[in-house]
Amino acid sequence: MAYPDKFRFSIDRGGTFTDIYAETPKGPKVLKLLSDNPDHYPDAPLEGIRRIIQEVSGRKTGGIPHDSIEWIRMGTTVATNALLERKGARTALIITKGFGDLLQIGKQNRPCIFDLKIIKPEPLYEAVVEINERVHPVQELTNTIPPQPNVNILRSPDRETVRHQLQALHQRGIESLAIALMHAHVFPDHEFLVAQEAVKLGFQYISLSSEVMPRARLVDRGHTTCLDAYLNPHIQNYLKSFREGFGGIEPKSENVSRLEQVRPLRRSGQEPDLFVMQSDGGLVDADSFSGSRAILSGPAGGVVGYAQTTGGAPVIGFDMGGTSTDVSRFDGNYEWQFESEAQGIPNFVPQLNIHTVAAGGGSRLLFENGMFQVGPSSSGAWPGPASYRNGGPLSLTDANLVLGRLVPEHFPSLFGENEDQPLSASAAKKAFVGLIQRIHSLTGLKQSMEEIAHGYIEVANENMVRAILKITASRGHDARDHILSCFGGAGGQHACAIARALGISRIFISRFAGVLSAYGMGLADVAVDKEEPVSVQLKKETLADLQQKLLVLAEKVVAELKQKGNFTLKVQRYLNMRYEGSDTTLMIRESAEESFAESFTKMHHREFGFNPPERNILVEAIQVRAEGKSPHPPQTPLPKGDRNRVPLSRKSCYFSVGWQETPVYLLESLTAGQVLEGPAIIIQNTSTILIEPSCIAKITIFGDVEIEVQALPIQPVGTELDAVQLSLFGSRFMSIAEQMGRVLQRTAVSTNIKERLDFSCAIFGPEGDLVANAPHQPVHLGSMGEAVQKQIELNAHPVAEEEVWVTNHPATGGSHLPDITVITPVVQEGRKIFFVASRGHHADIGGTTPGSMPPFSQSLAEEGVCIKTFKLVQNGEFQESAITKILQDAGTRALADNLSDLKAQVAANRKGITLLNELVQSHSLKVVQAYMKHLRDNAGQSVRALLKKWGGKKEKKVCLKAEDFMDEGSRIALTVRIDTVSGSACFDFSGTSKELPNNLNTPRAVTFSAILYCLRCLVDSDIPLNQGCLEPIEVLIEEGSLLAPSDKAAVAAGNVLTSQRITDVIFKAFKACAASQGCMNNLTFGNDRFAYYETIAGGAGAGSDWHGQSAVHTHMTNTRITDPEVLEQRYPVILREFSIRKGSGGKGKFNGGDGVIREIEFLVPLQVAILSERRVHAPYGMDGGGPGAKGKNLLIKIDGSEINLGGKNQFQAEPGDRLRILTPGGGAWHAAD
Repeated sequence: MAYPDKFRFSIDRGGTFTDIYAETPKGPKVLKLLSDNPDHYPDAPLEGIRRIIQEVSGRKTGGIPHDSIEWIRMGTTVATNALLERKGARTALIITKGFGDLLQIGKQNRPCIFDLKIIKPEPLYEAVVEINERVHPVQELTNTIPPQPNVNILRSPDRETVRHQLQALHQRGIESLAIALMHAHVFPDHEFLVAQEAVKLGFQYISLSSEVMPRARLVDRGHTTCLDAYLNPHIQNYLKSFREGFGGIEPKSENVSRLEQVRPLRRSGQEPDLFVMQSDGGLVDADSFSGSRAILSGPAGGVVGYAQTTGGAPVIGFDMGGTSTDVSRFDGNYEWQFESEAQGIPNFVPQLNIHTVAAGGGSRLLFENGMFQVGPSSSGAWPGPASYRNGGPLSLTDANLVLGRLVPEHFPSLFGENEDQPLSASAAKKAFVGLIQRIHSLTGLKQSMEEIAHGYIEVANENMVRAILKITASRGHDARDHILSCFGGAGGQHACAIARALGISRIFISRFAGVLSAYGMGLADVAVDKEEPVSVQLKKETLADLQQKLLVLAEKVVAELKQKGNFTLKVQRYLNMRYEGSDTTLMIRESAEESFAESFTKMHHREFGFNPPERNILVEAIQVRAEGKSPHPPQTPLPKGDRNRVPLSRKSCYFSVGWQETPVYLLESLTAGQVLEGPAIIIQNTSTILIEPSCIAKITIFGDVEIEVQALPIQPVGTELDAVQLSLFGSRFMSIAEQMGRVLQRTAVSTNIKERLDFSCAIFGPEGDLVANAPHQPVHLGSMGEAVQKQIELNAHPVAEEEVWVTNHPATGGSHLPDITVITPVVQEGRKIFFVASRGHHADIGGTTPGSMPPFSQSLAEEGVCIKTFKLVQNGEFQESAITKILQDAGTRALADNLSDLKAQVAANRKGITLLNELVQSHSLKVVQAYMKHLRDNAGQSVRALLKKWGGKKEKKVCLKAEDFMDEGSRIALTVRIDTVSGSACFDFSGTSKELPNNLNTPRAVTFSAILYCLRCLVDSDIPLNQGCLEPIEVLIEEGSLLAPSDKAAVAAGNVLTSQRITDVIFKAFKACAASQGCMNNLTFGNDRFAYYETIAGGAGAGSDWHGQSAVHTHMTNTRITDPEVLEQRYPVILREFSIRKGSGGKGKFNGGDGVIREIEFLVPLQVAILSERRVHAPYGMDGGGPGAKGKNLLIKIDGSEINLGGKNQFQAEPGDRLRILTPGGGAWHAAD
């Protein structure tokens, strides 16, 4: 210690407990207190400090002697709790005119694609002010960094008008302002002007987007700034009250100058140095702590703790608590992420890459749809698991308890009515008896309590393994190369099983594992980082300018850090870089061994598996981080003692091989060098460590636990149905599809796949039947199965290994031509044993208009390239020249992107094959194929259960009818005949209009997708999404109809418009909800050099007990929309307005959601096409509810004249022309009272 006679406190103020690690003149002390205990103390950290000082000094009375404390370092959940409970400041959003609703619209995608009742997070702000200002970026890249921001100022704000707008907010009682103006990251002057006026009016809390997140993307920057503004007052008020515990404070506030944050918190000189942990793992002085950087304040301490205490690297952090598990990774450097969410609110400041999964001790144990399910719902701290004696539900803790893995007499006695009882094994067993009876009544299966409990443990472990794979395998790291560092109250019970499942051979558990987040605060560095935007191509001519800007920024950062204390300094310099045409940026640290370009290409290849050829590298921002290094506290070695120490007790514990006698030890009684062979239980002060059979634990010289995990033969699994294995295989198959999707997203080049997420990946059985489809885009869900089956027919010849097929033709299971499907057969000894496939929307594949979505096409040939089948890869060789000719002959305008995305799809399939082969090697081909069938049967049973309930108890046959019309008058008719005895149904589309001479024709595969999507929504539970869902369903479609057109029929609009009408008709028949906007509002524009494509949100239909959501994509699509700033940076347009179309939702007891208004001005001559519906027939209401408003497409010429374009049109836009799109609202439910 720098001052051996002083105290140093490291504190983690959590939601339930406050942990304190103190370095004192008499050695380290550890204390754990309830965070909220108002009957005994007002503040847990202050109380803990007082108790430790009194214990060490012998003082029994008086306040806290602040002069005896060198420093306090704290992580806190104050910000997280305020966000959870919505107890932040009264906040207003200040944004550019035309974008007042932008943050409510967000990226327009819905959180869960199968929820008809769509729920978005409520805004953090209660008022919006639109500022009449506008700047527009200059798009040309130069060879030098311009001295002034590269923008055109279209309109400057009027100070007096701004003052009046802010004055109204002040009178309303608004406490905090979030200012987020268009392109403020490169031109912050208008934000400064607004802030200066706010200061004059007395606003004390002002967050500027240009300072909080100086990067492009207004949606994300705006949300992050609102988060900052909403939480800052709450955080500063808490820190102010904390400091007042050390003596009187006279707060003084200062005005801002260009704009340094105004804070009422100022040091009194009577309290010790106070540093607070940020989400990025660095400490800042309390004055600089802000809301957007506070979300992971506590968990970040844990990451620093394991990173600094686990010997060797790389390390996986495994922090399992009561409701969730956090996993992270450290390889000698902290991994940061720059895009995350906090309670559904985007937060784009740097934070440690901590992935959270809803699996903890309180995760509920459920049996749903014939499968074991752990979480995501939790029993919480109250009532808690059944064993807590409060009547709570069966939870994971109860499973560990009945298996003998917890020792109640060594668990805190905090339970029951008076909070003084131990865990109740009898309550847990009673709850399990009820579950066992339910499982038996539903399935007829008879299993013992311990077998079922152990099954739930396996399912929970699988969930956590998937989380770890997301931060390792999905990012190019092999989990087997890591050490598993375990902490948190529940982690020690699962660590050995998790490590074994991942192939990890070493586990490390710190002696301070129970308070590791607090301990990590003391090991963290004090940090200052600053970021400045630039927009320049990386080349020799610009590198010198970048180095100079980095040097100047570093001087500022170092000067600021030196003001906070005397530290050993470390300075790190970064460039935020991306490839031209991509939105994916990487923060690259300067290296002495290689250039920025070399580091970028190396990291890009590791993260994404490829580097696009002939793409410029762009620099978006520079960043400098200075760290004041913290000395590690001294450690006291343990004495060596008897290696054969007698256990405290012995108990029976259940493992996969059955019950085994297991010795129990207290960690504090073990000595250095002691070795324990599993099975064994080690009781730590706040957690239990389970040493499984064939694992060996060793106590290190400093009292840590190191566990050697030996691989065991995988327990054989039979082909007969087992409910636990059904859950595990379901999870594994879905994980494979998800990992394929992550590879495709990472390796694709085009905006459609990489940013808009217009793709899907799936795995199929040997007959081409769908096994698992990651829920990416609903319109792809069921249609790929038909595509695979058609390719099997067309490629009936013996298939060689490393052969890949490509198709997009509607007659072979395609949806529309831009959706290209890549299919790879998995061959074993000449037999096709599985198939994997990926489908992605390509930005352009030829045809008559840019974007390949012509509104007036009358034949398939007009829409682009048509491929029934083609061997894209043959004998392991990508057939580049042949596929290039096919695409060029069709007139593609984006050949380079086509080729790159096709290669990305091949790579995604290759990932799926690798993972499937690993599964076969572990469990045998027979078992894997058997569980593919079991999962299909399970899905079919779930749909049958839905249909059996439909008619109530009396009706054996139910007939449902519905119809609706496309805007040009064609009819979609549906009769659903349900047999409630067998649980089957016939979807009969007889009476639907004949094939049309336009492009509304819809391939059969799309109708199957719509049916599958609707059934999944109606089941309303997490069932496996596979071919089995359609097993109880017969589908009748007349050949030559709108829904079964001929080979040459145009189909561009069928996939994106008619598909929406099919879902509306199905939901109308089932009376599930009112009509949603019934459209995707497809907009394309471009020229010979580029093509841009987007779909636009609208209103969702209301239901029997919910209002329809506004400004969201519904049903068959869920693509994101390009951020306004990115749109204007990339393309020659100005987005004049993107707002909610107020009042466009239907009126009723439950109103329909509102559509949106999107107005785009064109700056150069462009060819534009709009393909939309619900411009003639309004979205219907249900049960007497009113219809939603019809959509409208207006062309506003430069002279101000308006032309109604109708639903489908194409035109040549001239500079100054504007396209104003008003999307439909959703229908209402029930007449208004």
